[in-house]
Amino acid sequence: MADAHAEHEDETFEQANAGASLTYPMQASSIRKNAYMVMKDQFPCKVVDVSTSKTGKHGHAKCHFVAVDIFTGKKYEDIVPSTHNCSVPNVSRAEYSLIDINDEGFVTLLTEGGDTREDLTLPTGTDDADKLAAQLKVDFNEGKELIVTVTKAMGIEMISSVKTTKS
Repeated sequence: MADAHAEHEDETFEQANAGASLTYPMQASSIRKNAYMVMKDQFPCKVVDVSTSKTGKHGHAKCHFVAVDIFTGKKYEDIVPSTHNCSVPNVSRAEYSLIDINDEGFVTLLTEGGDTREDLTLPTGTDDADKLAAQLKVDFNEGKELIVTVTKAMGIEMISSVKTTKS
């Protein structure tokens, strides 16, 4: 029996993430304004309006959600029975120092641990994102020290804001 156990000692099991899920369930009636939820099973959104309607004698109360995609700014609406579960995205934010912006629009960021990240681009896709990208370029070219906030949800990451450090 000891020999059979020894054979399996060399096996390694690799896991890409630490078991963290992209979303978690929450009852529709518990989701409030300014909370996050997944609309149409794929878009991480911030809820801008919630209204609950009571229905007839044997019906269920329904929640009407209006939410805006946190990356594209697109507006979505959905009606869900209040007792049903909705998916809520795990949204996280991290701050990085901006080191460089290259010609293709990729940014080089410095983490708190001293490592660099070069896998993100300037924000694009919406008017606000384009303005933020333009502001980043202008401030960076003026030699300002910039801290960018990166929002991450459902496997998508995007620079969501910038601030200038006091020199």
